[in-house]
Amino acid sequence: MNILEGLKPQKDFFIGIDSDGCVFDTMEVKHKEFFVPNTVKAFELYAISKYVRETWDFVNLYSKTRGINRFPALVRAMDLLSQRPEIIEMNFPLPDMEPLKEWIKKETKLGNPVFKEYCRTNPHPSLEPILKWTEAINMDIAKWLRNVPPFHYAGKSIEKLHGVADAIVVSQTPLEALTREWEEHKIDRYVRAIAGQELGTKTEHIAMAAKGKYSSNHILMIGDAPGDFKAAHENGALFFPVIPGMENKSWKLFFDEALDMFINEKYEGEYQEKLLREFDKSLPEKPSWI
Repeated sequence: MNILEGLKPQKDFFIGIDSDGCVFDTMEVKHKEFFVPNTVKAFELYAISKYVRETWDFVNLYSKTRGINRFPALVRAMDLLSQRPEIIEMNFPLPDMEPLKEWIKKETKLGNPVFKEYCRTNPHPSLEPILKWTEAINMDIAKWLRNVPPFHYAGKSIEKLHGVADAIVVSQTPLEALTREWEEHKIDRYVRAIAGQELGTKTEHIAMAAKGKYSSNHILMIGDAPGDFKAAHENGALFFPVIPGMENKSWKLFFDEALDMFINEKYEGEYQEKLLREFDKSLPEKPSWI
């Protein structure tokens, strides 16, 4: 039994909270300063670095795939790059993603430890640069990323919701980075558990921690990406969107109004639907070059 399955309700309500880009303003800096440079270096994409940056940012920051796990993100980015007219015209060879796709099909715990073991037991030349890439990203973030506080109203909201709900972190970020960030800013004390990519998908996190333990209208997921909404929806839970570019405004709404609506069982229905419509409009599905 893992930490999520072992959680027993202490309050009548449960809230799952995404971390990167939702609580912390770290999405932009992590992808632009750590993911993109390491992607260019690991796969020797120097000649097309401009397009790599634009495509990676679209996949991970500015579209409906925002916030997905890094491994499916890599596959998606390479797939979109292969469709760019500029890349086609150059006849530029992109890295082989087929072995990675095979692993993603079989595995839900898409984290470095599991991937490293898979590479050991299923050696393939196309997997070697991917392993170096993902390990280099973690090392660089651990070495350099500091002093990125929570959005102001995110910190206030997490402290407030702690008094009325059991809360956990639900994320696809590695556990080591999550723990470091939540401890650095002293908000780890307000959650009962921190779940990273090593414990599976966000859908699985909510299922293990909350499904069957709380009434469905007493379970809420807070996130900034469609994947967060999907995790809530697949568990029959409610969802509060933190809209990209309007994060602090979203958290202020949660602090001032939405948390009370949830606790008073008035969140489900028209109130949530209005927030979801605004969220859906904030992120496009396809890039401009398709």
